Amino acid sequence: LSQSFWAPPCSPSLLLRPPAWDPSQSQHVSLCHQYLPPTATNTTERLAALRGAMRTHGAHAYIVPSTDAHMSEYISERDARLGWLTGFTGSSGTVVVTQDKAALWTDSRYWTQAERELDCNWELQRTTSIESIGMWILKAVPVGGNVSLDPFLFSIGTWNSYSRALHGSGRTLLPLEINLVDQAWGDQRPLPSSSEIYSLPAEFTGSSWQEKVAGIRQRMEQHVRRPTAVLLSGLEETAWLFNLRGDDIPYNPVFYSYALLTNTTISLFVEGSRLSAAARESLRSGCPGPLCVELQGYEQVSAHLRRYAQGNVTVWLGTEYTTYGLYRVIPQEKLLEENYSPVMMAKAVKNAHEQELLRAAHVRDAVAVIQYLLWLEKTVPQGQVDEFSGARHIDALRWAQEHSRGPSFQSISASGLNAALAHYSPSNGSSRTLSAREMYLFDTGGQYLDGTTDITRTGGCPGTTCSPHGAPQEAYTRVLMGNIDLSCLIFPSNTAGRTVESFARRALWDVGLNYGHGTGHGIGNFLSVHEWPVGFQSNNVPLGAGMFTSIEPGYYQDGEFGIRIEDVALVVKAWLGTPSDTSLWQHQSGEEPFLTFEVVSLVPYDRNLIDLSLLSPQQIRYLNSYYERIRALVGPELRRQRLEEEYGWLQENTEPFPVSGAATATAAAGTLALASLLSVLLSGLGA
Repeated sequence: LSQSFWAPPCSPSLLLRPPAWDPSQSQHVSLCHQYLPPTATNTTERLAALRGAMRTHGAHAYIVPSTDAHMSEYISERDARLGWLTGFTGSSGTVVVTQDKAALWTDSRYWTQAERELDCNWELQRTTSIESIGMWILKAVPVGGNVSLDPFLFSIGTWNSYSRALHGSGRTLLPLEINLVDQAWGDQRPLPSSSEIYSLPAEFTGSSWQEKVAGIRQRMEQHVRRPTAVLLSGLEETAWLFNLRGDDIPYNPVFYSYALLTNTTISLFVEGSRLSAAARESLRSGCPGPLCVELQGYEQVSAHLRRYAQGNVTVWLGTEYTTYGLYRVIPQEKLLEENYSPVMMAKAVKNAHEQELLRAAHVRDAVAVIQYLLWLEKTVPQGQVDEFSGARHIDALRWAQEHSRGPSFQSISASGLNAALAHYSPSNGSSRTLSAREMYLFDTGGQYLDGTTDITRTGGCPGTTCSPHGAPQEAYTRVLMGNIDLSCLIFPSNTAGRTVESFARRALWDVGLNYGHGTGHGIGNFLSVHEWPVGFQSNNVPLGAGMFTSIEPGYYQDGEFGIRIEDVALVVKAWLGTPSDTSLWQHQSGEEPFLTFEVVSLVPYDRNLIDLSLLSPQQIRYLNSYYERIRALVGPELRRQRLEEEYGWLQENTEPFPVSGAATATAAAGTLALASLLSVLLSGLGA
């Protein structure tokens, strides 16, 4: 059977279980697992061990999330509890286990993947809503039953949502600080990281950690509530604040820690023996005094908070990254709760030096991607590349660049129908060979000491010339149009990303097409490739100058092809020209300036897939201007690295497009577009 279309015969959507089916019948389980594909894991023994622990602790149902104690998107192998229990390797999911049932909830990105990876013990629920999970629990757990979870793995908001879902049902939501999956996992659970935690060299930081601490303390002083302390739970928060890095989580240069910053003291909860000598010296250089960092054990954070909260204090925390386990240690009246901590907000806005660092990282990253595109042109027609080897090759090209610390996430390398899976990643032995007859999508990124990168390019028929008039080509062009339209947009300060993200979809909407994922996410300076709170979703903060975000519209035709075009862009002040030609955009004296985007990704698009007849003259002028900038910034770097063949490839693929080939915009269409733009901008003013 084709691996791309295979679904296990025992998948919940395909298996009709008889009314008298008993999951404890070993004969059925044995028969079921005879049909498992190589991508699925037999979880019978693991579930049995968990259910034994549940009986010991009086839990009728146990909820397992896919995150860790810091609400991290990416987690270490040691924290991959859901993955170990289920065999499912997607990055987002929730599991509920009872004595006779087990179910996994995940979003549309991972439905096909889950069908391939789950065995017959599991029901796949194609939703992520806590209401759906709650309804399932109410059917599976009798009145009077206990629904248990580890409170240090759930955010405050998630805990409250489960509490509301079960309220008044006769079921009790019972926190257990002993993690039952860890008990079931036992000695096979991976050991914690022992690698070194190091100081980021000064030339790669925007400011010293002492300056950052002073800035956060100033925010505390200026807040109307005058908090006495800030609690930091997100791993990026402590890494950024103290200019430290580690490698506790794959692709993310962070380390396990908490911090409590008061007006006069600094407590860092971390395994101190892992700090490099330089890091320890940096943190202790201000001792004694208000800039002296007191090192405490990672596990001591709860006890320290409990003692601190006994005084006349107010603790400021970000609810998005604080677990319910820590939250309930502090009395409610002593809490200052906001979605994001002041450190997370400060980190989101890059200063001038941080901006230059990220720009420089993207120039070198473009070199690696251009090397890869040229390599594809040579090797794909010969049938020498599959998805997995392609991913490994581009990772190797990035490693060769100056200041590289490897990929920023598991590379997505998807050919043909696999590209229709928005977050597909190939594995050795099960990947498709790239073909000159199919579309190819690669979404990859790098970690560099001076910045984090993330870029997606889609090519049509690599190594050959394609007709620009087929359905994939039109979809590609419309995705590109959306990328351009959002990248060029001028909008008021403090506009929420969700207010303007439809500009990336409009060209697709015009012909009844759409995409199911978000339009973009924040990105860090040698930190996370997905950096909150910046982006275009409903829970992102308003856009402000100095923020970096991806812009990544796409289109996915299930079973056939997928397209995504992703660039990273910096939010900058808009230059509006002279009053005579920009009177529409002038703002009152004293108001905040209008904003726009500066795209810092510097790789040309596949010109064979661009249907110029669909583009407006303005869109083509943008492309030509963008290509001029690529030549000016990446060309010299290619020559500095003596990559003359790649330099020639760049010149050929950044030739300007003829504006005469663009679609002619009528006055009526222009008026309609302008009215639409004004409507969105006016709504953004109140966002």
